[in-house]
Amino acid sequence: MTKDPNSSNGSFEGCLAGRTALISGGAQGIGRAIAERFQCEGARVLLLDCDCTTGHATAQELSARFTANPVHAYCADLARPDDVRLATEAVRVAHGRIDLLVNNAGTELERAFADLTVADWDRIVNVNLRGAFVLTRAVLPLFPDEGGAIVNISSIHATHAFPNSLPYACSKAGLLAFTRNLALELAPRHIRVNTISPGYIDTRLWDEYLRQTPDPASVSAQTTALHPLGRRGLPADVAEAALFLAAENSSFITGADLVVDGGLTIRAHP
Repeated sequence: MTKDPNSSNGSFEGCLAGRTALISGGAQGIGRAIAERFQCEGARVLLLDCDCTTGHATAQELSARFTANPVHAYCADLARPDDVRLATEAVRVAHGRIDLLVNNAGTELERAFADLTVADWDRIVNVNLRGAFVLTRAVLPLFPDEGGAIVNISSIHATHAFPNSLPYACSKAGLLAFTRNLALELAPRHIRVNTISPGYIDTRLWDEYLRQTPDPASVSAQTTALHPLGRRGLPADVAEAALFLAAENSSFITGADLVVDGGLTIRAHP
């Protein structure tokens, strides 16, 4: 059981105690939930986000929650390699090492193929796929000799087709291949690399999508009904999966994809 980090003796025990975790897209949504869960388990959490204001606000909120284990925020746009390089160098100077990396940052676009532009394609792929590559490459020298874990956040879009989501689906499918190949290359260094593929998760992006539909209540009810477990996912559901893949409980798992979708994709005829 995790010990209260604000207890009188200031000690903090958890399955990630003593480990440093860098989480991209950590300012809100799934990234924030992962940051909060890792912090609860004793990790020193570093947030990386292009939304500098929200990132620092999140770090302050989580730090106030567990004063014995503060969260730190760094600002970088993953589509800009120089941003990533500068942020990674700042992490190295301040913390010296990274034991866990969560490539969570992403963006999406709902647009028919006929209306897509090269700029649309580049924007999605540069953040979701190239961004994971750039950040991982920059962070790898900070992993210790004893290894660590990388968790990439993909999507059920990687393996199941949805209308008007081509660049997003391709970027997330690319993350699956990135994960498998990187897992093979990094195994000699004892760095495990795995992927989580969430389904419908109630986040700010999902709320924004609902508001753009003609009948948000109806769309919400319809999507909920698609799930055999009877509900859409929460960021905390993905955070629990990320914790499992980051901790030693999964020490013999690498190159795997963990689907977190409430059974959505097992239906033959949704």
